[in-house]
Amino acid sequence: MDPHRSYELLERLGNLLRAEERRAGQAHGLQPVHLHALSYLARCNRYSDSPAGVTAYLGVTKGTASQTLRRLQDKQLVRTRPDREDGRRQHLTLTAKGKRVLAAAVPPPAIRSALAGLTSAKGESVLEELLRRLQRENDSRSFGVCHSCRHHLRRGARSECGLTGEALSPADAELICREHE
Repeated sequence: MDPHRSYELLERLGNLLRAEERRAGQAHGLQPVHLHALSYLARCNRYSDSPAGVTAYLGVTKGTASQTLRRLQDKQLVRTRPDREDGRRQHLTLTAKGKRVLAAAVPPPAIRSALAGLTSAKGESVLEELLRRLQRENDSRSFGVCHSCRHHLRRGARSECGLTGEALSPADAELICREHE
């Protein structure tokens, strides 16, 4: 694999992806960062559905994350609810309207159409491996799916988070977590 050619292809794909994200977001009065936050919140677990989780996932400052979340709340795409055990902690969830916007905009329609014509799962595994390698190179958090984490414990027929000791439903085990290792 020629690293220069691969980089050129990734760079061009990245530019096209960003352009399509802008186009898809504009239809809803949103920027790509808003779509990224919605997408994250739709896939994260209860340990990660906080403003701090959004900040870490997006790799932005607290101020940028705060503005992003405020915009999503103003547009009634996201709502907050206090944690049952610690009222200072906030959980973020998508509203029905937020789920509809996300379904329409992510992936952007042109990207969805282009991907529909591809049949090889090999490309997806190559992209996953590239992502893992780049995360390791940059000491980035993986934000992986719960069931693939070293803290995910199987206790007979049930699952448990080794960090918190809490039971995990099968649906919980399919969500992404900011504590993933």
